[in-house]
Amino acid sequence: MKALKIPEATIVRLSVYSRFLEQADKKGIITISSGEIAAGVGVSPAQVRKDLAYFGEFGTRGVGYNAKDLLKHTLKILGLNGKWTVVVVGAGNLGSALVSYRGFRERGFDITGVFDNDLTKIGKRLLDLEVMGTERLEQVINDNDVKIGILTVPASAAQDAANLLINAGVKAILNFAPTVLSVPEDVEVRDIDLSTRLEILTFHLCMREK
Repeated sequence: MKALKIPEATIVRLSVYSRFLEQADKKGIITISSGEIAAGVGVSPAQVRKDLAYFGEFGTRGVGYNAKDLLKHTLKILGLNGKWTVVVVGAGNLGSALVSYRGFRERGFDITGVFDNDLTKIGKRLLDLEVMGTERLEQVINDNDVKIGILTVPASAAQDAANLLINAGVKAILNFAPTVLSVPEDVEVRDIDLSTRLEILTFHLCMREK
């Protein structure tokens, strides 16, 4: 399977399907149809079947899917059948909120370190983690086999912080800084610009009013 041929939107929906299937499994649902999944997540049944077809044959025509088995398959496809260690660079308001978000651990993401170069933040505790100076970043990444870094630093500091992560061996970065990062081809980056997301919402609200 070559992931590059799979649309990014399909991966996003697969994540949504897995969360819906987790809820279904907790409710004790044994068999579930593409129509039920579609109604639960807001897409068409055909879209559900098309998305799943990228990864193989699941379920039985006319019967549906075994909810527990399909959940296991989706988690495995997403790489969530194991644990991922993560570090956060930037211990400001956003970084602190992300470190405190327990949903990460529930989905298999274990934040093992949080870093900042602000002396007023270093040494403070966020839950069970102590904020460390960035000079300790490489050691923590190497000791814990960290592959994912989250950037919550100002735009002016984002590239330098990304370089520290990459030089230490991180292969994927979730970037909350409002700037475009320059990274090697073997490093995955996803940008999360919250103001842009809000602007998309205001666009759709305005379109509805026309």
